[in-house]
Amino acid sequence: MAQKRPAARQAAPAPKRQKLKASEGSWYEAYAGATADYYKKYMDKEWGVPIHGPGRSRDNKLFEMLSLEGAQAGLSWDCILRKRQAYRRAFDHFDLPTVAAYSPKKVNLLMKSPGSGSEVIVKNRAKIESVLKNAKLCLEAAEEYGSFTKFLWSFVKGKPKVNRWKTSKQIPVVTKEAIAMSKELKRRNFGFVGPTVCYALMQSVGMVNDHPVNTPQWKRVNAIVERRFG
Repeated sequence: MAQKRPAARQAAPAPKRQKLKASEGSWYEAYAGATADYYKKYMDKEWGVPIHGPGRSRDNKLFEMLSLEGAQAGLSWDCILRKRQAYRRAFDHFDLPTVAAYSPKKVNLLMKSPGSGSEVIVKNRAKIESVLKNAKLCLEAAEEYGSFTKFLWSFVKGKPKVNRWKTSKQIPVVTKEAIAMSKELKRRNFGFVGPTVCYALMQSVGMVNDHPVNTPQWKRVNAIVERRFG
């Protein structure tokens, strides 16, 4: 009697791709005081992801981050992050041509805007005026370089610097690239662009990957960098 042929072994299902949870690898709680859910989500999903490429939307996003990092000067990133939606409403989602066309009356309107806490931006006249001035200067740089994105990314030669810090204590607060960026932005008359602000900008927009190398955030950002930049 012929033996029955053994049933074909079914292939094991492919493992599901794990989504990064805010509770995983929260190295940044000590580094940045990131304990709130919105802060963890920002650090997991946005911080270090490159904002790069053609298109006006990239220029607008870089302008937004430049403005928010400048607003942080003397304050905390938590304070500004909580107010991010208020900033987007106040500055027309940081559309460069729109903000560049604001009249001085806009500053007075924002200084007198009602509300409190996360509902309103930081009412610092110098910082608000710098957003309007910087918008015009961003457009000038875009005209010269082809885009504001190309101008800013020129300080890292157009490609993210992938760092491999073992601990958060190794992460610098300023680098020679940030100093060079600050010097050039100040030469062009940008406001609130000191070296520390510039390095914070470089970290947030993915010009550098400063997540510690043993964290899931570093691996996620590095995979994005390899896919997009080779």
